[in-house]
Amino acid sequence: MKKFFLMILSVLLVLGIIAPVSADETYTIKVSAPNGAPALSVAPLAVENPDNYTFLAADTIPAEFANKTADFIIAPINAGAKLYKAGKSNYKLAAVVTWGNLYIASQKADFKLEDINGAAITLFGENTINASVVLYALAENGLVPAQTDYLAGAANTQSLLLSDANAIVVTAEPALTAAKMKNENITAYAVNDLLKAANGFDGYTQAGLFVNPETIENHPEAAAEFLTKAEEAANLGQNDLNAVAEAAVALEILPNLKVAQTAIPNCAIRFAKAADVKDQIEATAGIDLSQFGGSVPSDDFYYEAK
Repeated sequence: MKKFFLMILSVLLVLGIIAPVSADETYTIKVSAPNGAPALSVAPLAVENPDNYTFLAADTIPAEFANKTADFIIAPINAGAKLYKAGKSNYKLAAVVTWGNLYIASQKADFKLEDINGAAITLFGENTINASVVLYALAENGLVPAQTDYLAGAANTQSLLLSDANAIVVTAEPALTAAKMKNENITAYAVNDLLKAANGFDGYTQAGLFVNPETIENHPEAAAEFLTKAEEAANLGQNDLNAVAEAAVALEILPNLKVAQTAIPNCAIRFAKAADVKDQIEATAGIDLSQFGGSVPSDDFYYEAK
């Protein structure tokens, strides 16, 4: 009887009536991301399968590339490019998912960007691509501060913004939204608007989705399926903001729905295949090549689905 059953099963498989289970159908994609604004791009996916997503401190991202345990990593594009150039990562850039969440803000009465001229401005992250982008945007728009100071992160400049009525700072979403909820006198201007005036691009290539080449080789169908879902998730904020906001709060990426609903639209989250926006990636690199390892990324840095 057992032999007869096996014979029937073999015939059905040959005829295609019963399809064999592909290895990709049982493979689980693992994703790592910094626990901040870039994680919002995959929040709708992560909230459905939280065990498959790891949210990390930003300074541990280089180690995550070295470990090679994640199938996909969300990370600053310049960091991934620098590691790739140095031979410390073989992850390829599949997509850009965030395009700049930086803002210049002050609680000064009638604060205008022209007030930066001859004044002090406090940025965060000295010798980072974010700082370089801000300084480039200011210079290209004829805005010349008399003094440039630095603090460690956006939370630090947020604190200064709230505590000093005369401070002009660079901060980022969602820290800006949280500050404005505490002080309605804060006025803010998007650095992306200055960038568009300078080079015509909508934002800059800030964070990207990197793919492990071993995943592409061993589980191509699973990788392709995830990229499709990642594109849908990253673009969800444009047509279902509440779904993204609820996911962000559930995952503790953002503190509450009010902050999430206000901040997410200002985080410039959208999905674009890396190979399709290579010119914009190179334009961002050109602002400060040292942040990309001294040159624009090589062609083999980009992943292009076949």
